[in-house]
Amino acid sequence: MSTIPRTLRNIRKAGLKESWWNMWYQGDTKFGRLVGTDRAGNKFFEDMEELPLRTRWVQFAKHDFDAAQIEPGWHAWIGYMVDTPPNADPLLKTGTRKFEPANPAPNYTMSRSAFKTYNTVKPKIAAWEPVAAPRA
Repeated sequence: MSTIPRTLRNIRKAGLKESWWNMWYQGDTKFGRLVGTDRAGNKFFEDMEELPLRTRWVQFAKHDFDAAQIEPGWHAWIGYMVDTPPNADPLLKTGTRKFEPANPAPNYTMSRSAFKTYNTVKPKIAAWEPVAAPRA
């Protein structure tokens, strides 16, 4: 929850339309400098005047928010694991490794495509099934 002076200051900086969008999709009024975008179209922002650990945020390109939509380098930057964003760090730059996928894989949890374990080994014990004798 933000304070009223902070909210009014962010509305004045960002404008009414942008602040309304932030309140609707993020639940907070935020304003900061655009650090970069990833291949999926997500925009990454930073504001060093915010509270600690609230200085970096992402505006997703799709409105189906999922952390799996963020590329690994940007995910490390958002989570404060690295200080430089991937567009400024040659080690985190996307598309430079052969094994890197073209787009991040979606999160299939709680869907039909989710990974399900199965066993191919025959059970060592069998369940007991009673056999009823016919009555005369």
